[in-house]
Amino acid sequence: MRKPRVIRMVFALSLGCFVMVIFYFNSSLKPASEAVGEGSSRQKSRRSPLQTLYDGDQVESAVQAIHQGRRELLEEACRSYTRKRRVLIPEDLKHIIVDDQHGLLYCYVPKVACTNWKRVLMVLTGVAGSNTDPLAIPANEAHIPGNLRTLSEYSTSQINQRLRSYLKFVFVREPFERLVSAYRNKFTRSYNTAFHKRYGTKIVRRHRPDPQPEALERGNDVSFEEFVYYLVDPATQREEPFNEHWERVHSLCHPCLIHYDVVGKYETLEQDSRYVLQLAGVEDQVSFPASSKSTRTTGDMAAQFFHNISPFYQKKLYNLYRMDFLLFNYSVPAYLKFR
Repeated sequence: MRKPRVIRMVFALSLGCFVMVIFYFNSSLKPASEAVGEGSSRQKSRRSPLQTLYDGDQVESAVQAIHQGRRELLEEACRSYTRKRRVLIPEDLKHIIVDDQHGLLYCYVPKVACTNWKRVLMVLTGVAGSNTDPLAIPANEAHIPGNLRTLSEYSTSQINQRLRSYLKFVFVREPFERLVSAYRNKFTRSYNTAFHKRYGTKIVRRHRPDPQPEALERGNDVSFEEFVYYLVDPATQREEPFNEHWERVHSLCHPCLIHYDVVGKYETLEQDSRYVLQLAGVEDQVSFPASSKSTRTTGDMAAQFFHNISPFYQKKLYNLYRMDFLLFNYSVPAYLKFR
């Protein structure tokens, strides 16, 4: 009597294992749109933004062609100008914001519309609650740590899974226009006292002959020329990394280690932002805010700031930001005198 019972138990156990194996293979063979990540609430039948971008059945549009060209130029520049590849570490991923609901990874670059992109992602991820208007979110609230998750907060396996299956995008800007914009915002606005104390006093102490006691105390009157001296001074980066507002894009977002699917540009901000939202299938849920063109730092404005910078220091500064010019296909500005 015991033998048939043992046989039945073995048969039942084998059948159970077989069912589990079938379940495992079925789950592992799901398309990327269904296995985008833990906690994803997107409908399983919906394609991911990454699948939408690389759908070979689509008729190529002018915008798609532009972004394909940018990807190819970036890949070619990485091959030409970077020799050593290294493994990414969590510290490299602190600027990459994760939207698990829509399968998006966004590397934010200060002074390239990152406040508005953070606002948009707060709406998409539900952080903004019932609010669907990005501009209704105060700018300072968009930058509160913890409002949006970054890729560095995930485990190694979760990071790799998201890098493989999420749409990765970054927005870049002509490097010297971005630099002048950072200077104007952080050193010429009276309300930025924290920056004046943190960086202005150091710049005045190190790069101004015979500074006045008030300037040493407050650091609120740093000239652009002094700011340039500070940036190219080798001691600056020996002491600490650059602040994110003037750190190079390639150091913030690592475009030669991470394959970005969309490289948006500040010069075509509205068009490129609309393209990302279309790929994510959320263009009817949220709109990217229109920015004020009257306050933008332009090429002509940057030329005025560089007018008093000697060719020697122009060259040193260009060398500092050279990789951003090369990787993102920006020409050497015509107003520079060192050529």
